[in-house]
Amino acid sequence: MNLVQTLFPLGWPHYLLGGLLIGLGTSVLFVLTGRIGGMSTVFSSSWSYLVQRPFFQQTRFTQSRSWRLVYAAGLVLGGLIWWLGWAGGAPQTTAVPAWQLLVGGFFVGYGARLGNGCTSGHGICGLGSMQLPSLYAVLTFMATAFLTAHLAARWLA
Repeated sequence: MNLVQTLFPLGWPHYLLGGLLIGLGTSVLFVLTGRIGGMSTVFSSSWSYLVQRPFFQQTRFTQSRSWRLVYAAGLVLGGLIWWLGWAGGAPQTTAVPAWQLLVGGFFVGYGARLGNGCTSGHGICGLGSMQLPSLYAVLTFMATAFLTAHLAARWLA
């Protein structure tokens, strides 16, 4: 098995296409509106409809929540289309128990708030606009991911 097959056992073209579409989408959003499409802000502004706590009622969330809710719906719809296999592939499944996905999602969400943004916000939008704090955040995300993957591989082996 060569390196490409090792790194991408399911092939690489769909990853390239996904990356190009994400880059195009965030670029179009920024060029046409001047808005940055990071998902942690989308999450917080969407919750501002339901949660009355001061954090979620900040002006930056309440004034932008209508377009962000549509943005979030597109993300969920795109994921659903892929998961159901309507994009031409087989329906997607995972052997990871639902409770682990929930706990992992909690830690990712907490980390996104702690890091003042999520991986997509810093990695796609922040680096794209040459923000130095986003570079630091991405380097931290990657170092943590590498360390976690290696520790998990040793623990599970």
